[in-house]
Amino acid sequence: MTTVRVPLGERSYDVLIERGALARAGELLAPYATTGRLVIVTDGNVASAQLPKLLAALDGAGIAHAAIVLPPGEASKSWTSLEALTDRLLDLGVERGECLVALGGGVIGDLAGFAAAIVKRGCGFVQIPTTLLAQVDSAVGGKTAINSRAGKNLVGAFHQPRFVLIDPEVLDTLPPRELRAGYAEVVKYGLIDDADFFAWCEANGAALLAGDADSRVHAIAHSVAAKARIVGEDERETIGRRALLNLGHTFGHALEAETGFSDALLHGEAVAAGMALAFRFSARKGLCLAIDAERVAAHLRAARLPDGLAAAGVETAGPTLVAHMAHDKKIEGGRLPFLLARGIGETFLARDIDLAEVAAFLDDEAFAPAS
Repeated sequence: MTTVRVPLGERSYDVLIERGALARAGELLAPYATTGRLVIVTDGNVASAQLPKLLAALDGAGIAHAAIVLPPGEASKSWTSLEALTDRLLDLGVERGECLVALGGGVIGDLAGFAAAIVKRGCGFVQIPTTLLAQVDSAVGGKTAINSRAGKNLVGAFHQPRFVLIDPEVLDTLPPRELRAGYAEVVKYGLIDDADFFAWCEANGAALLAGDADSRVHAIAHSVAAKARIVGEDERETIGRRALLNLGHTFGHALEAETGFSDALLHGEAVAAGMALAFRFSARKGLCLAIDAERVAAHLRAARLPDGLAAAGVETAGPTLVAHMAHDKKIEGGRLPFLLARGIGETFLARDIDLAEVAAFLDDEAFAPAS
């Protein structure tokens, strides 16, 4: 068992990482069942694979429960789903002092967390992430959001969970593609400021993806600790430190927008391609060595993740992709900050990048053959 503290003063909370923890969720969640009940938000896939175990644990602890099951997939991060969810929560008589339980991946965590932020002007919630991506990234840090016609995660709120329960064993039921997509976010922590951890990924990533339990626990605990540290330093991304966690996301979100935020390109796959693009763009500008960019791309390819536009199934001109970036929520004064690299483990925030230069780079990349 590993516990990581997210240090946010009076709003600090623990992230518990333990194999088999879902089976004793009743004991672990009892402090958050303040009315004697927990309302669970999940999706159809997770309801089949993990919800029965959670309900049995709550029954064993004498905790009443209700479950709201939503359709799986990125399409549920929408105004329509948010309205349906909040109406259902109000129908259930959820009180401000109650805690919701987000049981699922990043979509459910984002949607349930945003609903918790706005129902009754804010109630509590607990995260039980069931994908690798959610366990190492989205379940920690309090970013909640839905997508809109203009782009991804443009409507949301900072709303921290009260507790995060991570059971690595739930990953055993995760489809291999989803597991690989989550692994991209693990690699990210090595690339932003921890070259030794990237080297660990190169040595152990294949074992993690193949099901090695110890590798998975190590990767999750290391990633959560890294994110907790950064969130504690810059919760609302006001000083630039937390922005490092967005490595690959500016390019990646444009790819997701171009593919319609669909299963054609999963979020983690888009981030993987985005990180490779960020390193190649950095090398093109002379900021890092081309060998570093190729080392990143090679590891992503070894993990069967896309390392560029063609590998991500996108053959779109640079200006079109840059147009998607114009809606990015990080734009300040009409300029979009980019996360670039001086080397592996040396990511930095660049605020002076000409989008025309980015468009030209993406034009060159657009029809390059997949590796």
